[in-house]
Amino acid sequence: MTTHQTLTRYAWLSIVAAIMTISLKLVAYWLTDSIGLLADALESLVNLAAAVMALWILTIAARPADHDHAYGHGKAEYFAGAIEGILIIVAAGGIAWTAIQRLIVPQPLDVSIAGLIVAGIATLINGTVALVLLRAGRHYDSLTLEADGHHLLTDVWTSVAVVCGIGLVALTGWYVLDPLIALAVAVNITITGARLVRSAVLGLMDTALPARELAAIQAALANLGEQGCDYHALRTRQSGARRFISFHLLVPDTWSIQQAHAMAEEVEAAVRAAVPNSTVFTHLEPRNDPAAFADIALDRADEAVTEDVAVTR
Repeated sequence: MTTHQTLTRYAWLSIVAAIMTISLKLVAYWLTDSIGLLADALESLVNLAAAVMALWILTIAARPADHDHAYGHGKAEYFAGAIEGILIIVAAGGIAWTAIQRLIVPQPLDVSIAGLIVAGIATLINGTVALVLLRAGRHYDSLTLEADGHHLLTDVWTSVAVVCGIGLVALTGWYVLDPLIALAVAVNITITGARLVRSAVLGLMDTALPARELAAIQAALANLGEQGCDYHALRTRQSGARRFISFHLLVPDTWSIQQAHAMAEEVEAAVRAAVPNSTVFTHLEPRNDPAAFADIALDRADEAVTEDVAVTR
């Protein structure tokens, strides 16, 4: 089975789980008349939309490089994150509006044990699927599955808060607690949506690889001096699960093209081993040629990258 087939199986799992939890939460709302549970069910509608989006995006991202997309289609995963984040924020607005109406005119709840049990089952399904998606996302380095997993996990905590709120209403008789908790749910998922949008924007802006991976690259290049070589103009970016790394490899002036090429192959292999799932580009330059250092902007960027890694350590 290919990686794409495996990832789409997880996306289908998310879709099935979303349909099941929506159905269960609507039943729980019908049994309790809790606006908090209705808010939770509405959020699960967003989960379903996000799961369908994830399936579509994973299919696009799996397409091989072509004439128009020489670097592949991996960045499609960032669009999934952005759209999912926007959907979450829109749903939060709907939840907040409904909660405010109930806050203005509080209504009693029918605290049904059966309703709470149904909501609990839905939460258990969501929690299990969320952990599966998070694990798969990290294992296969899929931003789409990780985003979906984090979204579901947020839904789990939201459901727990809603059920606790219903319990508090039953104990205190303060019906206003139900819409207040729904408002808290809206704020919580708004924050989650904003984070997903931010992550997607950073990916589309070709943000450098995280400090841990930059440190691994620098460690792989640390012994170049022993062979009379050096490097500069290190550039990194991520496109979905794929990493792209480029730098200028400085070799002794007296080396032949064959020697320099052999060195480049060795160095590229070392970097690929240090950062899996990466494509490495090198540009060969004579070490003592002044033209090799003509691009001052690249050198300054190198210094900034080195300082960031040092601070992170």
